[in-house]
Amino acid sequence: MKEEIQVEQADNKSRDLILGLLFDGIGMLSFSIPLIGEFSDVVWAPIAGFLMTRMYKGKMGKVAGVFAFLEEVIPFSDVIPSFTLTWIYNYWIKKKG
Repeated sequence: MKEEIQVEQADNKSRDLILGLLFDGIGMLSFSIPLIGEFSDVVWAPIAGFLMTRMYKGKMGKVAGVFAFLEEVIPFSDVIPSFTLTWIYNYWIKKKG
């Protein structure tokens, strides 16, 4: 039973990292179209916030969802990899503490 839980956590860890990198990449795509691309963030911001709350449950997911939403809505802040930073916090920093 304990081994099954560890395997499931390892699967979630890898899945969350891959999805996080993908979602951060999608968020940074707006830089490929100067000026017009920032308007696409209006569409992506609520989606990113929702995805973050689905990936990370509880209080951390809610806080990270708000952070992801704000990071996408604020112009020129797309360079912040919010999904990857949340993954680092969840699987490295939080686990050590």
